[in-house]
Amino acid sequence: MEKEETKNIDKSAEEKLKKTDNEEVNLEDHKNETEEKQIGLEEDEITVLKDKVARAYAEMENQRRRFEKEKDEAFEYGGFAFAKEALNLIDNLERSKNTLENDEALKGSEALNKLIEHLNIIDKDMLTIFKKNNIEPIKAIGEKLDPNLHQAMMEIDDNSKESGTIVQEIQKGFTMKDRLLRPSLVAVSKKKDVKDEPKIKKSEENQEKNDEN
Repeated sequence: MEKEETKNIDKSAEEKLKKTDNEEVNLEDHKNETEEKQIGLEEDEITVLKDKVARAYAEMENQRRRFEKEKDEAFEYGGFAFAKEALNLIDNLERSKNTLENDEALKGSEALNKLIEHLNIIDKDMLTIFKKNNIEPIKAIGEKLDPNLHQAMMEIDDNSKESGTIVQEIQKGFTMKDRLLRPSLVAVSKKKDVKDEPKIKKSEENQEKNDEN
C-alpha cells in the first residue's frame, strides 16, 4: 500500500516537473516572440525615420537648387528691366532721325547731314554698349517670320518673295542672352491674288477715265 502511494507521489511530482518545464518553455517562447515583435517594431520605426530623413534631404536639396538657380538668374538677368526701359532711347533716337530726314526745310542741308552723322554715331555706340551686356538686335529684314522673335503688324503684297518673309521693320526687337526683351514689329510679304489683278486693273482704268472727265 505504501509502495503504491509512493509511486503515485512520484508520478505526481514528475507530472509537476513536466508541467513546470513546459511552462518554462512556453515562457521562453513567449519571451522570444515578444522580443521578435519588439525588434520588428523597431525596424519599422527605423524604416519610417529613414524615409523621413530621405524626404527631408530631398526637399533641402531641391530648395538649394532653386536658390542657386534664382541666384544665377538674378546675377545674369538682374538688369533685364533696366535694359527693357533703355530700349526707349534707341526708339527715340530713331524717331528723331526720321523726323529730321523728312523735314522739307532741312532736306539736303549740310547742317542736317552733320546732325544725322552724329546721331548715327550715338546709335552705333549705344548698340555696342548693349552688345557688351549681351543685348543684341533681332534679325528681321529678309528673315522668315518667327512668332518667338517677331510680331507681324501688317501684310504687304509681294510676289517676288515667299509668303511670310519680313519686308519691313517697324520697330527693332532685342534679346538679352537667351531671353526676349521685346519682339520685332514687322510687316511680312504675301502673294498677290492673281484673280484680283483684272479687277484692280479695271478699277484703275475707270479711275483714270473719271479723272480725264
